[in-house]
Amino acid sequence: MAPVTRVPSPVTVVGLDAAGAPPHPALAPVLAAAGLVVGAARHLAAVPVPAGADTITLGPLAPALGRLAEAVDAGVPAVVLASGDPGLFGIVRRLRAAGLPLRVVPAVSSVAAAFAHAGLPWDGAAVVSAHGRDPRAAVNACRALPLVAVLTAPGAGAAELGAGLIGWSRRLLVAVHLGTAAERIRAVTPEQAAAETWADPHVLLSLAAAVPAASALADGAFDRATVGGMRADNQPAAAPAGGWALPEDRYAHRDSMITKSEVRALVVARLRPRLGRLIWDIGAGSGSVGIECALLGAAVLAVEQDPEAGATVQANAAAHAVHVRLVTGRAPAALAGLPEPDAVFVGGGGVDVLTAVVARRPERVVLTLAALDRVAPAVGLLRAAGYTVEGSQLSAARLADLPGGSIRLAATNPVVVLTGERQ
Repeated sequence: MAPVTRVPSPVTVVGLDAAGAPPHPALAPVLAAAGLVVGAARHLAAVPVPAGADTITLGPLAPALGRLAEAVDAGVPAVVLASGDPGLFGIVRRLRAAGLPLRVVPAVSSVAAAFAHAGLPWDGAAVVSAHGRDPRAAVNACRALPLVAVLTAPGAGAAELGAGLIGWSRRLLVAVHLGTAAERIRAVTPEQAAAETWADPHVLLSLAAAVPAASALADGAFDRATVGGMRADNQPAAAPAGGWALPEDRYAHRDSMITKSEVRALVVARLRPRLGRLIWDIGAGSGSVGIECALLGAAVLAVEQDPEAGATVQANAAAHAVHVRLVTGRAPAALAGLPEPDAVFVGGGGVDVLTAVVARRPERVVLTLAALDRVAPAVGLLRAAGYTVEGSQLSAARLADLPGGSIRLAATNPVVVLTGERQ
């Protein structure tokens, strides 16, 4: 007789509704047949676990993974209980990484429940997690994008995120106890969020909108008709439709004081902007470099000593529909107290500015120099600070029309681009 081949039994992952609705009808039959049920204590207490089934209360996941693998090999039906949609920053990723076959029955996620409770659409929102990872990426996403939902964790919740958003024009909606009788949502400023202690678990929604007066937020009320700020193309961090390294005439500037598009293309590439990163643009001028980093999803701080130029930066950012925080002041003094950058563009300032920048230890430092006598000191300073340095001179010549229909090449001023990468 041919040997009997045992077919592995998939693990059924069932989401319990974050909005408080009854469990999915599929839960009852799979639970009744289960030989192993895994979940957090609150999930195990919320469903009728069969008397003969083994249970594992989740803390560390590793022991549960081992038991689940054994159940699959033995053909024992196993159920994992999770919150909301377990495929959204949930346990499905870890179970798949462990090689377990899965059947997933999702419910309403906590993010969907939070937006529903707030009465807001969220098809243009970015969803990020601060759970089990460095929360700086979530903070920077909130700094960069107009509509962000954050899954929080103890020590990386509304208080910590609010503290990181002080100085940015954001309204925060904090949804606590979703799916319970104590469910509520409060609208607060970043300062108010930082000053409070919040019950876990909770979901934070960050919106780029005018924050109302503190008195209007005292009872947690907010105007559902005016909050918003999502991108119309429903792509919260997609590459900009109009591209980058845009022509200079796409920016207001004075006296040609703007990083030329050919140079800007290389500078932006070296800065590596993306969602979750914070870029400083020092000596911002027109703001073109920082704005193009923001178009690619990065959070941006523009430092500019000239108030008139600062107003130009803000006008250009508004024209390109991105958020750039402006700090008006002279570097290096203006850099004190600013949040730690991932990369810095130094478009203006001397050795003292570069010294202050490398003291903050960003991953990458990019600077442009027109004067050759400044190149060697800058390279030496970066290397002494532990950075590897690459450099290029860019010399562009643009097409220009001549009388009679002829065409000539018009040279632009050569620029040296230095890139320091922290070792």
